[in-house]
Amino acid sequence: MSDPLKSAATKVPQATLLFWLLKIAATTLGETGGDAVSMSMNLGYPVGTAIFAAVFALAVAAQLRAPRLRPGLYWSTIIASTTVGTTLADFVDRSLGIGYLGGSLVLAGLLLGSFMVWRELTGSVAIASVSTPRAEGFYWLTIMFSQTLGTALGDWAADDAGLGYLGGIGLFVALLAGVVAAWRWTRASRTLLFWAAFVLTRPLGAVVGDLLDKPLDAGGLALSRYGASAALLAFIAVCLLLFPQRPATRVH
Repeated sequence: MSDPLKSAATKVPQATLLFWLLKIAATTLGETGGDAVSMSMNLGYPVGTAIFAAVFALAVAAQLRAPRLRPGLYWSTIIASTTVGTTLADFVDRSLGIGYLGGSLVLAGLLLGSFMVWRELTGSVAIASVSTPRAEGFYWLTIMFSQTLGTALGDWAADDAGLGYLGGIGLFVALLAGVVAAWRWTRASRTLLFWAAFVLTRPLGAVVGDLLDKPLDAGGLALSRYGASAALLAFIAVCLLLFPQRPATRVH
């Protein structure tokens, strides 16, 4: 019997419209879910980060053992990465006093470093090349850095840059529209455009999540973090039940 860790099957879904809708929903859930644990439950950022980091580690381990794409497991791991990204970014930015801009710069450096080492050791950062344990390990490390960076960027845009939640949403929607236009009308690297969209959907989800659950006097809608998280989780579950997902094109 072959070792599942040596399977060459790509365990990343194709980047369809459904993929991006689920990504935005998952990142928004990460914001509301992370805030629910660290703030509504009063556990604080360090404890919240420890909880979600453990969940993320277990999810990644399950992903590495899976012999093929399992959408439920994949998106559970994405959600785990975005919740730990939320609490970790808040801990770095607020508890350590680095600030949103400083945190964003540090995390951007870590993300770029992850890409460079990944490409150097495996030869490609394309999602279709995520077919070995080493590539998949770098894939999830890179995702975790991107999710954490996205939280810091979203907070920076809404707060320090003075855009507010609606202005922040407008900014990141416009940037994503630029990525879509580049994909549609230019020959820019599809891998570069994928990762640009992947990174930008995280701050969009962060700002949407803050809009949903922050107090009215802070510009939010003051919705229940638990209720918003449950609704987003239900949306993701229904999409996974109704719409099948296929793995990205396999690389031999």
